[in-house]
Amino acid sequence: MKLALWSLVTAGLLCLANAVSPVHVDGRYFWNQNGTRFFIKGIAYQRDTDGSSKYIDPLTDKSACQRDVKYLKELSVNTIRVYSVNSSANHDDCMKVFDDNGIYVLSDLSSPDVSINAEDPSWSVDLFKHYTDVVDSLAPYNNVLGFIAGNEVVQNANNTNAAAFVKAAVRDVKKYIVNSGHRQIPVGYSTNDEEKTRVAMSHYFDCGDKEDIVDFYGINIYEWCGDSNFQESGYSERTQEFKNYTVPVFFSEFGCIEVRPRKFTEIKAMFSDEMTDVWSGGVAYEYFQAANKFGVVSVSGDSVSTLTDFSHLSSMYASVQPSSTQSSSMSLTSSGQSCAATQSAWKAATDLPPTPSEDVCECMDKSRECVVVDSVDSDDYGDLFSYVCSKINCDAINANGTYPGKYGSFSYCDAKQKLNYVLNAYHEQKGGCDFSGSATSTSAASATGACSSYLSAAGSSGTNVISVTPDQNAVSKGNGTDNMSSTYGGSSGKNSSNSSSGNEKSAASSSFNTNAIVALVSMIAGGIAVLCI
Repeated sequence: MKLALWSLVTAGLLCLANAVSPVHVDGRYFWNQNGTRFFIKGIAYQRDTDGSSKYIDPLTDKSACQRDVKYLKELSVNTIRVYSVNSSANHDDCMKVFDDNGIYVLSDLSSPDVSINAEDPSWSVDLFKHYTDVVDSLAPYNNVLGFIAGNEVVQNANNTNAAAFVKAAVRDVKKYIVNSGHRQIPVGYSTNDEEKTRVAMSHYFDCGDKEDIVDFYGINIYEWCGDSNFQESGYSERTQEFKNYTVPVFFSEFGCIEVRPRKFTEIKAMFSDEMTDVWSGGVAYEYFQAANKFGVVSVSGDSVSTLTDFSHLSSMYASVQPSSTQSSSMSLTSSGQSCAATQSAWKAATDLPPTPSEDVCECMDKSRECVVVDSVDSDDYGDLFSYVCSKINCDAINANGTYPGKYGSFSYCDAKQKLNYVLNAYHEQKGGCDFSGSATSTSAASATGACSSYLSAAGSSGTNVISVTPDQNAVSKGNGTDNMSSTYGGSSGKNSSNSSSGNEKSAASSSFNTNAIVALVSMIAGGIAVLCI
């Protein structure tokens, strides 16, 4: 029995020995646990859909991950960037495959159908829940490098107001990670390389309170085309612009295709002494060949064919080895950024949208006496909003991210809840609750306890800030972690709202004996063994 017990433990320890150590942010760089700098040698890893689905989660197909990891290793990649994941799916197998091969994952929090819309930006309960579900689904894995709270949301000078909503998302997801007991995984933003906004935007996400700024900043940059150099490509100018940045900055996408084949000679510059004081590597775009022809491999079923660009990217990544300077010998601080002044090309609000809270929205909704009839189609809400808001002030449900920023207390609630608010406000101010049969009177719930405090804080105009803590009480918890193994990822990551072990005790726990120990170890080792496959 002792031998069997020892064998189980040994098997588990051998498996865990392959796991990578979490990378963390300190000052303006990423760091390994041994005190050396971590540089991203990455590639975008998200396959296009076949038209039958909104996106394909690249971290759910074990066979595909096992198929591709060989080629990722040939590329000398240590990081993959994924753009959309299904938070309700199980990611154990793929995360383990990448973990065993020293590959970290940089994950966007949005998806094609759930993201901050640049043309009509908001930071809502639904968005917050989607983002935190992704966090909960991936946080337990030690090889998660970071989360991206938005990708090219601000596209030009016409929609800089969207930046306030992205920055609010960064702020709230950071606080959520802390309050949920997860490992301190950094949260950042990935921007485009738009000439008129890039400097102001970079300052915007790195100014103000530490709790509000990004933990890292990525730029999707395609300035180096063909046989360029540090000066001609614009890399020297970008490096100068970021010399005082206080958090890690890297190329979240790179790889211009104006000249073929792509030789990726920019990698030599990216990892040279001219750039590594400022930059922390980059993510080549992209692994899978798609209609845009940026891929380095073509995949058909289980078959992978490397394309011309593959060998160039592989040789370039393999040829660079930036100095792994110890943290003790480097300054971790810089002079920081000042918030960009408002001007014609930059009008983002310095006041950020409030933290979304489902509890606040439900509280408000249940206290209304005039509400929309359930049979009214949501497509018809617009007409009701237009009519009511032409008669009364609707600031309580609106959000404006243009400087200085103006946000209603209930601006993050869903459309039906917001409609109920304005219908009831109209009813209170002008009387009547019919709206041609679209609304009806109902018995309002009495506001007590926290709900009473919420409504009081909002004020009669519904435009005051309601303070909430961005944790499981602010966002209802879905099933994003229901299928997630609790054995993989180590003790550094935990989901306090998902684990029953901390809150419930088995009736048999007081009866400790050898059989119980063997059973427990067998269960743990068995779980570990499954993850080692």
